[in-house]
Amino acid sequence: MSETDQTSQTDRTDEAVPEHESADHTALQESTMVAEGGALSAEQVDDDDDVADVADGADAEVGDTEDETDDADDADDADDTDDSEDGADPAPALDDESLQERLEHEGDIAADYLEELLDIADLDGDLDMDVEGERAVVSIVGADQHQLVGDNGSVLDALQELTRLAVYRETGERSRLMLDVSGHRAGRRRELEELAATTVAQVRDSGERAALRPMSPFERKVVHDAVAAAGLSSESEGVEPRRYVVVLPA
Repeated sequence: MSETDQTSQTDRTDEAVPEHESADHTALQESTMVAEGGALSAEQVDDDDDVADVADGADAEVGDTEDETDDADDADDADDTDDSEDGADPAPALDDESLQERLEHEGDIAADYLEELLDIADLDGDLDMDVEGERAVVSIVGADQHQLVGDNGSVLDALQELTRLAVYRETGERSRLMLDVSGHRAGRRRELEELAATTVAQVRDSGERAALRPMSPFERKVVHDAVAAAGLSSESEGVEPRRYVVVLPA
């Protein structure tokens, strides 16, 4: 996958800026046990801060899959042509009913994993499951956003990767499941769409390309889609975690 992803690829961020502008060691072991279905005892988690520790360990836990996931999100959200993750074969094409059943099953696995994690950390939150397009969506409702979202969504992104890993280990297939907490992603999507509209207008007026701040795959996807809907093109440049969207003139 090249470092430059075209409009049909992925995501976004807060404002247009120049291009060159974004505890435990045991938490990793605990997150691995949960993802593999192992039961964790309450005494393994000292306090609520372990949720952040688990999230901080996500990069190491996902290991070789993370870089592929970031780039694959840029591609598969647009056209589902990404490579498989961790050596898993790409999922075969399914009819609508089979696809719905598979996504609902992914949501059930994710909900079980997250419910156990919330119980261990003694955090409140209800779980809602849905299917949007060809993606399972799980939302933690009524949870503490600061603890489960983190700065710039870093904790939420890490938890999403751990949840996808839990689904993969159960099904053997790469998951595109989306995790949200108390409507954070929905609100962020609205902000990103407004930013994309403003940036498109700026590019049309100036005739020059405009670079946005580094953003997550989810954010880049939203920006790419909004820019394309406005009739311009965009591409992703840079390397994670400093990967960003550039909006191009017509």
